[in-house]
Amino acid sequence: MRHFEAVRSHLGARHTLRNNDPYLISFDLSVAPGRHQGIYLAELEDEADRRFLRISTPIGPLSGIDAQRALRFNWEQRTGFLAVADLDGSPYLHLCENRPYDLLDAAELERVILELGTLGDQLERAIAAEGDSL
Repeated sequence: MRHFEAVRSHLGARHTLRNNDPYLISFDLSVAPGRHQGIYLAELEDEADRRFLRISTPIGPLSGIDAQRALRFNWEQRTGFLAVADLDGSPYLHLCENRPYDLLDAAELERVILELGTLGDQLERAIAAEGDSL
């Protein structure tokens, strides 16, 4: 997996892509019986023109979430981090991870997607059931 087209080809063969834009793809990951988690992948570049793959999943609307508790949760994570991005024009909490292409192969891509999707679903259910669980 040295570039975004390799990621698109690999995931497009395994999942039905919802978004299939030049530098953004998305699909639904089955995480439990009857439950799916949206997965988004985008290509990013740093100041040195090094390319990264961002893998993210939405958790829930940002409204009502205590920022200090979310940052503490972020600190405790070994994989993934919380970020805010707009989803349908509203600020939304996302769980995401950035990986340089030179450290990414198909097995690692699948592992990160499954880990973020599963944790994202757990967080989404916790937030929906308990209000501000972060």
